[in-house]
This record gives sequence, structure tokens and C-alpha cells, in this order.
Amino acid sequence: MREGGTVRAGDRWRAAAQGSFWLDDPARPEPRTGPLSGHVNDLVVIGGGTTGLWSALRALERSPHRSVVLLEAERLAEHASGRNGGFCAASLTHGDANGRQRWPDEMPQLRELGLANLDALERTLDRYEIDCAAQRTGQLDLATTPWQVDELREEQAALDAAGLPPRLLEGDDLRAEFGSPVGLAGLLDEAGQLMVNPAQLCWGLASAIESLGGEVREQTRVTGLRDDGAHLAVITTRGALRARQVIIATAASPALVRSARHRVVPVYDYVLVTEPLSAPQLATLGWSSRRGVADAGNQFHYLRLTADNRILFGGYDAVYRFDQRIDAVNDESPATFEVLARHFAAFFPSLGDVAFSHRWGGAIDTSTRFCAAAVPSHQGRVITINGFTGLGLGASRFFADAGLDLLDGLSTPATATSLIHDKPLGFPPEPLRYVGIELTRRAIAKADREQGRRGPWLRLLDRLGLGFDS
Repeated sequence: MREGGTVRAGDRWRAAAQGSFWLDDPARPEPRTGPLSGHVNDLVVIGGGTTGLWSALRALERSPHRSVVLLEAERLAEHASGRNGGFCAASLTHGDANGRQRWPDEMPQLRELGLANLDALERTLDRYEIDCAAQRTGQLDLATTPWQVDELREEQAALDAAGLPPRLLEGDDLRAEFGSPVGLAGLLDEAGQLMVNPAQLCWGLASAIESLGGEVREQTRVTGLRDDGAHLAVITTRGALRARQVIIATAASPALVRSARHRVVPVYDYVLVTEPLSAPQLATLGWSSRRGVADAGNQFHYLRLTADNRILFGGYDAVYRFDQRIDAVNDESPATFEVLARHFAAFFPSLGDVAFSHRWGGAIDTSTRFCAAAVPSHQGRVITINGFTGLGLGASRFFADAGLDLLDGLSTPATATSLIHDKPLGFPPEPLRYVGIELTRRAIAKADREQGRRGPWLRLLDRLGLGFDS
């Protein structure tokens, strides 16, 4: 455990508390467990993460007299929405490059819709006085190897051609933004990223829903959905509700409707958070802008400063286990935490004595196209929204609006896009799913070791428009 009297870098995670830093908050509200509505509800939303919360809130904002009930099996933000890094991005397509590959003709419109969505999200925070430590810091994509520098230059050229402002930083300009010795170059987007406390965002959205007359019920697991003709019966562990329309926003949980099965798989992502840094420690980092940072590898890290000056450091290893389900046993991955701790030490060699306060894992709803879809069923009265692949804090609001458009039969700029019309290909059943994902994970790791060169397997997936990512 100790080398020369100092805890080895890879072992520092062991003393950290298990569980999300965001959820370990004395201000976390008590579960809302009131009685279930006995009348026919205009809309029942299933899932208490950002997608479900935005769906309920936007439904009430658009139609103030609509009766809306949100159901959550456990507690608000318990899973993906309370276990992420707090990167709330304008991108609807899991990055511009992914969008250009899949919907090149529509990307100008999708960029505009994404920025408008992020602006509207910020206005919502102001309107309901939701304090979630929101800062429009932007994001720095960081190259840590020469081949990644080349990738960033190519990406800047593509963005320049599209008339977008991100700029490449090197040398002193880069060190002025982020002083880590691993950085060789960085691509800076100053407008497209809002950093938030994701749990506080969820709690604030729930309060806003209630302020408009909506109901939020936690610890109410939905076990089935039945079409009773005039209405939909939402079967829960606490009784049944009747609804005219339903939005299902349960991320990587097993699908409630057949048409959404196999659209996503749960891939586990892991995070470490440090103790708060002192002012002298913070000064050594050269990170005064407090921007979100992600490195440019295929296996990438994401990192940020929290409001109380901790460093959140996550990503890199996306873990899928055979026939994986969401289970608390998967929240721990000692091998991954050890890798993250060693990588943290390389990013921040001046912080060799800083302890980690929290460690956690959580499931990401990964889709084959890397971004979400809205899948209709039950003659258009039910919409399932999932597949964000780790970049859903901002995009969830857009997809919630698009889901409501689809339920109401509206023709809008969102519903006119292929992003909404197209549906991702599903993952194959086991054991093919596990074999395919493992082949892909190993091919991604090999590409990172070989200067980014994508081998035959990854090139085949690229041609088929398939993928696997965190």
C-alpha cells in the first residue's frame, strides 16, 4: 500500500466514501410518498431523472391545466442523473463529430436547436430560482498525445468550415486555461457547456413541477403498462393509475414496452472526487476559468471543479458485464478506481497528498448511435426516451419537448428532424451482445495505444453507423 512512506497513487481511492458526492448532501429532500391520484391523469411520467423531470415540467408549462404525475421507483436523481459529472451540453448529438457523421445535412439546424435549448434551460433555472451552482463555463477538449493533437486540429477545421467559434490552444495559451503537464493542445468551446450540480438540478425541477400543480411520487416502482382502450393503466407497487398519455424516461432500466427493448444497454462509468482543495493547491492547477475538461482519447476522462473546489475525475473505462443489469453490486470496480487514481496523479502531480472523498459507479443508457431517441408505442400515446450515452443533462430537456410534441401530434422544428424520426438499431441478444461490446472495447483501447488508428472492427462499425461509448 505504501511506497517510501506515501500511499501509492493507485490506492488513494480506497479511503473514499462509496456513493455519489452529489447525493451526499444534507439538503437532499425527503422522498415524496403521498397518495396516488385516483382520477384519469392527462400525463403520467415514469422516471425521476432529468428526462422525466423535464417532461413533467414542460408539459405543465405548455398546458397549465394538464394533470401530470411523475413516478420514481427509488428517489429523485438516484441513478444516472445523480451520478454524472454535471456537464450540461448544448449538443443534442453527443458531440458535433457524431452528429456530422449521422445527420450532416441537418447539423446546422441541430446546432441551433441545441444552443436554443441550453439558453432556455438557463432561463428556467432563473425563473424558478433553482440553485444548482450553474456556470456557463464552456468546455476544453484536451489532447494528451500527439495523435490527439492532430485529431483536434481536424475537428477545429471542420468547425471552422461550419462557421463555429471553437479555437485551438497550444503552449502558453493552453497553460493559461488548464495547466496540467499532460496537456499538449486544447480545443476550447466557450459557449456550449453549462456546469451544474446535477442532483440539485433535479431537486429544483421537482419543486418547480409541484409549484405548477404537478405531483411527484417517489418510491413508487412501475411494474407494467396496460392498454385498457380509453385509457392506459400504469401498474405500480403502490397501486394503479390511469393515464391518457405516458412518457417513459427510465434510462437503462429494462424497457416497459416491447418496441424499446434492446435499444440501450447499461454501461457502467466510474468517478472519483477529491477533498476540497486549499487556495494554494488550487493556484498550482492553472484552472482559473473552471471550465469542464475532457481529454480527446477514445477512452476519455472528464474532469471539473465543484462549487467547493473539489476535483471530479471520471470516465475512461466503460464497463459492460455479461447480461448486465442495474445493480448496486456494479457500483464498485476496484480495478477501474485504481486506474482512475493513477491517471489523476499524472494529470495533477502537484496534488500528491490530496485525498479522495467519494467514489461511485453508475449505469449509462448507451445506444448504438450515442445519442437519445424518442420511441412511440400504444398508437402514439406512449413515448419512451432513452439512449443519451452519458450526455443527457442538457439534451434531456430537448427530447422531453420533442416527446411532448409527438404525443400531441404537433409538427415542430424538432419533430421534423431525422434525429427524432430515426430510431437507433438495437443491440443483439446475449451472448452476441457481450461478445460485440467486448470486441469493441478492446479495439478502442488498442486504437488509443496505436496513435488513434482504428482497426478493421472499428472501421466496420463506423460504416454500419454503430458504436459503443461512454
